[in-house]
Amino acid sequence: MDAVRIITASRRSLADATTVEDVIVEAWQAQALAEAIGSHLAIFGPYEVRSRARGLGDAGGRFSGGLLCPAVVTGGLRAAQLTEVRDVRAALTDLRRLLREVCEALVGVVLLVDEEGMYWTCVEAMDTVDESRDRVSGILEKLEVRDRNPA
Repeated sequence: MDAVRIITASRRSLADATTVEDVIVEAWQAQALAEAIGSHLAIFGPYEVRSRARGLGDAGGRFSGGLLCPAVVTGGLRAAQLTEVRDVRAALTDLRRLLREVCEALVGVVLLVDEEGMYWTCVEAMDTVDESRDRVSGILEKLEVRDRNPA
């Protein structure tokens, strides 16, 4: 499945998230998707962005919130459905938007958390999502430079 379709599904699921646990699951899903897209672009993406995409794949894999969300409960990873990135710029723009929305949702729920461990899970997720979003922005900037200065 194309990255843009998966991102759209993820944004819908995030919008439907009603509990702290739901938001954590969606943060985990978004990070897994960032990892998958980064890894895909590191191999198949434009040459100019492959090393940055590898960094996105690495950053996406750092969030351990998935340990709290067994795949059976969450219906599995949407990122596992990724087969292609048809429009790199659209996918990265949408991914950056998804990551921003995840961060906003995490900020909204971190104040509702009663348990200290869950609080720190939210904080870790915010940090990791923010790092992934920065990496996506870096890849998009590299694509802009490439498009302005064709060889």
